[in-house]
Amino acid sequence: MALYSAAAAVLAGLERGEGGLKSLVYNSGFPRVRQLYALVSETLRYASLLEKLLDGAALLQAEKKLAPQLAKVLVYDLLFGKGLKCGGRWKALAQRHRARLEAELARMKVRHKVSRNEDLLASEKAVSTTASRVPRYVRVNTLKTCVDDVIDFFKCQGYAYLGKATSVEELKTLSGKKFLLDLHLPELLVFPSQTDLHDNLLYTSGHIILQDKASCLPAFLLGPVAGSHVIDACAAPGNKTSHLAAILKNKGQIFAFDVDPKRVATMNTLLTRAGVTGCQLVQQDFLTVDPRDPKYSRVTHILLDPSCSGSGMVTRGPGEEVAPSAERLQALAGFQCRILNHALSFPALQRLVYSTCSLHREENEDVVQAVLQEWGLAFRLVTAFPSWPCRGLMAFSGAESCLRASPTETLTHGFFVAVLERSLPAAAKNPQPGEGTEPGAATKKRKKKKQRVKE
Repeated sequence: MALYSAAAAVLAGLERGEGGLKSLVYNSGFPRVRQLYALVSETLRYASLLEKLLDGAALLQAEKKLAPQLAKVLVYDLLFGKGLKCGGRWKALAQRHRARLEAELARMKVRHKVSRNEDLLASEKAVSTTASRVPRYVRVNTLKTCVDDVIDFFKCQGYAYLGKATSVEELKTLSGKKFLLDLHLPELLVFPSQTDLHDNLLYTSGHIILQDKASCLPAFLLGPVAGSHVIDACAAPGNKTSHLAAILKNKGQIFAFDVDPKRVATMNTLLTRAGVTGCQLVQQDFLTVDPRDPKYSRVTHILLDPSCSGSGMVTRGPGEEVAPSAERLQALAGFQCRILNHALSFPALQRLVYSTCSLHREENEDVVQAVLQEWGLAFRLVTAFPSWPCRGLMAFSGAESCLRASPTETLTHGFFVAVLERSLPAAAKNPQPGEGTEPGAATKKRKKKKQRVKE
């Protein structure tokens, strides 16, 4: 049963946008990763069929305590795999509904005029090619090594280094055992999309991190200097946290929050392997953290990557790209506004990065606009990465300061990033949302400060 529970957990993580398939599998803690990866991959491949089978057989209505993700992996192995590999109540449950599931499968084959499962799958949905366009990005972990040494290591393994990329178009030409240095991020290497490095010594030893380019943007743009105190508000699985630690050179303090104990344990494993020190893992809902707690009095930087629809994730496998309902988007946006407002209330905060792996304006530009309006002149949008080609949607004046990423334009996951900075001098009052500030007050204080310097 451990295999099916682990597979269901990976599916749930994919739906929450917590990472890609391989990273979630390899960080799951399940000992037989190849077996787990195969089961999840095949379940995803049959996902659209499985959802229709579950609906047609009314399995979830009959078994209200059965999680949809667990139902999918059980039904996959029952009908399309090599048979259930578990005993106990879950096997009994699956066998109890087997006749109805098989009857529904037979009806689907008749409707599509096919006899084989593979033919049914092909007629139901063509396999998406979006993920195959996104290269394999490899972030060099500078806590343990440097870019030149990693390049030399890959050369010794038979890879051909082609130098620094000059355009996004050049990344599309990668094939075989060739790789490039990314044109935007200085510690990112780019390999062909199907390159699998999970068994590579550099990965297993923590010298490299397999992380999509777009996911590297938040920590890179936050850019805290060594010695800073930083909060990673929604930190699991920990890739961005380890990136922050590398930028800080393990000097300073990171507070990494996540409410789920299993995700915190996974994060601890990843950060330990990456050689991260000076990071305090906190199993707590960030919304319940008191910004006035003295331990956070020196926090000047916050990375906020909250739960979202995950609609920008492109390597999750076929059958997972289901558009969220308007009600779901509204609920997510409400949560995102609350948590962004909360993050801005930390008294010493100077710079914050808000990011999502969502494509929806409701979770991105609309959230930023609503929160900035609540805070008046206290915070301002900074133009993030001016040379980045894909900008925010023109939802409000200044939204072009935000940036977006997409498989078609930037060869990455779909992503959104906004950089906010405090616009008042450090000595000024820290207003709360809705208080606002006197127009021109910050300018007047800056002028006074300049006059004193001249004297």
